Amino acid sequence: QVQLVESGGGLVQAGGSLRLSCAVSARTFSSYGTGWFRQNPGTEREFVAAISGNGAYTSYRGSVKGRFTISRDNAKNTVYLQMKSLQPEDTAVYYCAADPSGAYASVGYQYPYWGQGTQVTVSS
Repeated sequence: QVQLVESGGGLVQAGGSLRLSCAVSARTFSSYGTGWFRQNPGTEREFVAAISGNGAYTSYRGSVKGRFTISRDNAKNTVYLQMKSLQPEDTAVYYCAADPSGAYASVGYQYPYWGQGTQVTVSS
């Protein structure tokens, strides 16, 4: 069973930075596409960023382009989300997801494996 564990969330002031990490317990992690999504209570989960298994391809939500960077270290079975210039509207629970097909999709239903989430709160 593939497990994902996120870490790195917290409280930060507007304009600050955080780096989220997601450790994935998959033997063939380099073949997994991975993505980050976020959700607030009462709202739908939304795509943030995704990266292909080999790290060569990435995609981002428009509102985070230029501020967030997704990366991965396949030797450590870990994917990262570096977040800069954070704004209050970035506040959410952030989830990591993995897809063994290798696709780096922007839709949640493409991902069969999910972490428990980590809270990011940005104060104004």
